[in-house]
Amino acid sequence: MPIAVQPHATRATQPPPSALPPADNLAPRDVAALAEALTAYHAHFAPLFRRAEQRHQAAQYLVGQLLDLERKSIEPLALALPDGNVQALQQFIGQGAWDDDAVLARHQALVAETLGDPDTGVLIVDGCDFPKQGRESVGVARQYCGPLGKVANCQASVVACYASARGDTLVDRRLYLPEQWFGEDYRQRRQRCGVPPATAFRTRPALASDMIAALHQRGDLPFRWVTADEHFGLNTAFLDRVAGLGLRYFVEVPQDTRVWLTRPRTAIPAAKPHGRPPRRERVQPGEAVPVRVEHLVAQLPADAWQVWTIEEGAKGPLVAEFAFVRAVAVRDALPGPDVWAVLRRRPGDPRETKVYLSNAPAAPTPETLVWLSGMRWPVGSAIQESKGELGLDHDEVRGWVGWHHHTTMTLLAHHFLVRLRRQVGGKGTVPHRAAGTPALAGHVAPPTARRRDAPGLARLHPAAESRRLPLAPPPSASPPRLSLEVTL
Repeated sequence: MPIAVQPHATRATQPPPSALPPADNLAPRDVAALAEALTAYHAHFAPLFRRAEQRHQAAQYLVGQLLDLERKSIEPLALALPDGNVQALQQFIGQGAWDDDAVLARHQALVAETLGDPDTGVLIVDGCDFPKQGRESVGVARQYCGPLGKVANCQASVVACYASARGDTLVDRRLYLPEQWFGEDYRQRRQRCGVPPATAFRTRPALASDMIAALHQRGDLPFRWVTADEHFGLNTAFLDRVAGLGLRYFVEVPQDTRVWLTRPRTAIPAAKPHGRPPRRERVQPGEAVPVRVEHLVAQLPADAWQVWTIEEGAKGPLVAEFAFVRAVAVRDALPGPDVWAVLRRRPGDPRETKVYLSNAPAAPTPETLVWLSGMRWPVGSAIQESKGELGLDHDEVRGWVGWHHHTTMTLLAHHFLVRLRRQVGGKGTVPHRAAGTPALAGHVAPPTARRRDAPGLARLHPAAESRRLPLAPPPSASPPRLSLEVTL
């Protein structure tokens, strides 16, 4: 099924949400090459749609998301396509009997071909919320909404982004259903939205760990590190599940997180003359108590801080001070795993300190830990591009199936643009591996750690001079913005 692509004639239209006008500046041969690339990309997924009509609608929807429309809900998208059929696209997205899991599995395999890098591959999980006006869409409730920064009526979800020195794109998603949706008073609403009867309540960290486990088990995407913000970092069950998969995490945590500087002794208390004998270990009397990380910051000597320059591309270098502390995490008032507490702040400014915990081995390279502290921006960038350019948050479907079908197609469209960016080369193309980027797969010889007198404090690379850490920069140019006419 060839896809013919032609530039639109000049016309007065509303600009896309990014406020940047579409650039119709491709030569005819470039347009033809784009059509071929889009046809070839669609062919990877075409066998997963059962009927010819579904394959046709999948191609139309994919192309429609690339048009320079201000609103990319089904009706304006269909009306902008040659021979577009609103009802057919509504059925394809809202009720189509095609398997999201199979399509996503193929998508992840293609992402591995495009971006996979065992040395720099990182999986990033984050929340992705959608403000909503009505109350009938699946999962809608008054809850904290990230885009609005407050409690509001919205849908919430969790997404996974794969990032490497080659680029980044979204690879999976889970819709979050608030606990109230599982009450009896929501039973009819669940049925109207088509929520599968076996669906059980899962917290957002639990949904994220489900995605990570599935991606790790499938094995297509090469990664050994997982990063996340403090909403996930403060959930110890999430951290322990990631570690249980044999993966390493680097997560932000609140400043009131408590750690031990040395591992305390524990024992099962002696039985008392009366009552049931104790079976659970307790920290022995006289052992040190865990300290809040914010108090630990105040105790660090000035020379424990190192200045690093992190290269993040288009916005220029980001300079920060780092301190590295070997500690013991707290689990149910008992000592848990050994971790690194990584502290990051603006040079000479202790007022705002970010805290990260990592189950990295005892002697990691500080380059790796600093590098990981900058590996949160790709997921925000991918979400913003998917919303602003591809209509991720423009859907007007209400049901479970429609939400999953729409987000699946958006993930495919975003990856197509990432592939296109790499294929056209030039400005905005991410190199395979930036020179000097630290390997993250555990092959690098660790630096010598020098331990101070205070137990549990380690100073890595104690030299005072500023250090520059080259990172793979984010694209400095957006993917090509195209106005398309498509014949399917």
